[in-house]
Amino acid sequence: MKRDKTFNEQIKNGAFLVTAEFLPRAETNGKAIRAAVESLKAVPSAVNVSDNPYRVAMSSLAASVMLAREGIEPIYQVVTRDRNRISIQSDLLGACSLGIGTVLCLSGYHQTLTDSAESANVYDIDSIQLVSLVRSMREKGTLLNGAGIDGAFPMVTGAAANPYLKPLELNMIRLAQKVEAGAEFFQTQAVFDTDDFAKWFDAAKDAGVAGKAAIIAGVCPLDSAEEAEHLRATYTEFMIPDAMVERLRSAGDAAAQKKEGRAICLETIRALMKIPGLRGIHILSGGKEECIPEILGEAGLSGNQ
Repeated sequence: MKRDKTFNEQIKNGAFLVTAEFLPRAETNGKAIRAAVESLKAVPSAVNVSDNPYRVAMSSLAASVMLAREGIEPIYQVVTRDRNRISIQSDLLGACSLGIGTVLCLSGYHQTLTDSAESANVYDIDSIQLVSLVRSMREKGTLLNGAGIDGAFPMVTGAAANPYLKPLELNMIRLAQKVEAGAEFFQTQAVFDTDDFAKWFDAAKDAGVAGKAAIIAGVCPLDSAEEAEHLRATYTEFMIPDAMVERLRSAGDAAAQKKEGRAICLETIRALMKIPGLRGIHILSGGKEECIPEILGEAGLSGNQ
């Protein structure tokens, strides 16, 4: 796969979308970004730039601009946990003026799941309202207070989807609300049970959501049984089956477990790619960007091929 069209063009022409994530670090010299650039160049569609999901780090906006300068199309993340509507609109205007063309609208993990548990959250608007805000800025050229924007605001808008949210009916209602608000693509939480995910995706198709927005399935390469147990104990969306944890543990030492984790990730990708109508794969590397080229290469999805 080659990166010869923008992410927006790929969405509109029905291409199979391949995205990954980059987790900025707490730095000012850009060392982590430079170290990750070669790995991220293997991603043929676009790269999510996380917005302080676990700890304080360089802003998603700054890191997105730095990646764009390296020829990597960023997906700028905005979480509503940390900013009120004034700050969010200001950042969005700044992002657009700096050439950022895609935003992923998120609520964000509660601050108690970060390294700054004592901080206050904001949640002035939620993720659905944020999607709607971006759409209004793009289509009407106005801010929330009705003031006009001087210049175009051609921002593509995405949102997150959680296949594990129950009941399924409520899940579909929330997805439909995000589409109605203006979401053009969804990136899902990490998939570990492809049969369950297929049922969720069938429901999304039946609800008309999959036909209106591109759904990109998340996958997470696990390094060890210990990592798997930590993730599922800490974050409710990491629904990692007991059998998968035991498979990792039974693989042997640390190197063997890491190899087994890569094998599981590839098996998951190949199974997901067989689901009719699924629009793409999203690599949730959790800061392990160096694993991305190997996984995409083995799956035949690398932008370097």
